[in-house]
Amino acid sequence: MQGAPSDSTPRQTDDAQATRPVIAIDGPAGAGKSTAARMLARRLGFLLLDTGAIYRSLALLADERGIAPDDAPALAALAASLDISFAPAPSGEGQIVRLAGRDVSEVIRTPPISDIASQVSSLPEVRQALLALQRDLGKRGGYVVEGRDIGSVVLPWAPLKFFLTASPAERARRRHEELTARGVHSDLEATLAEIIERDRRDETRAVAPLIRAPDALLIDTSHLSLDEVVDRMESIARERLGAAFLLDAPKDSV
Repeated sequence: MQGAPSDSTPRQTDDAQATRPVIAIDGPAGAGKSTAARMLARRLGFLLLDTGAIYRSLALLADERGIAPDDAPALAALAASLDISFAPAPSGEGQIVRLAGRDVSEVIRTPPISDIASQVSSLPEVRQALLALQRDLGKRGGYVVEGRDIGSVVLPWAPLKFFLTASPAERARRRHEELTARGVHSDLEATLAEIIERDRRDETRAVAPLIRAPDALLIDTSHLSLDEVVDRMESIARERLGAAFLLDAPKDSV
């Protein structure tokens, strides 16, 4: 299910259309989606839905239960009963991800879980099991939704879509610095190899591959600061969506 909506493409319901709009942000690993999405949501007064955290949480749970990352039936069953919730962090920065009430915000970002999540997310059975959950949240409106197939598959009706990208070398550098800052050992060359492999896996999977939706606005973040990226996105959102749906949050609140 790619490209412009067709007769088989899910449509937004009338009730959903009456709510605040939803903004879709897609792109490869390390392009800055998560932080940019969080900042944009806060500036506009929207909620953030990090779909990557859903797959990461599933990967963590599967790893803890000894389920292989290629065991599609077991993973799909686990996904169908996934007990996940999101809440703003007390500091106001980021969000807390809870799995069955347990805070897993940090552990799901570690390299081993990231690798398992990439494998798990390539399985059609898993993606189908989690699709309804993501669509249900998105249809409520007022969300910035970040992932890899949001604009092309999950929420093709989103009125505003962004596709963030950056060179593999720049994305590897960012990931390496992020891990190092958190005290996690990281090798830059190994990180680059992981980024390239993850791109290959995401772009060639049979279901919902990583692609830019035809109506998604492309932003190459390779030579832009985070503030420059979010400034650009915010300006476009306010112009296209209209002030009636957006909060007039001050820049220094980010």
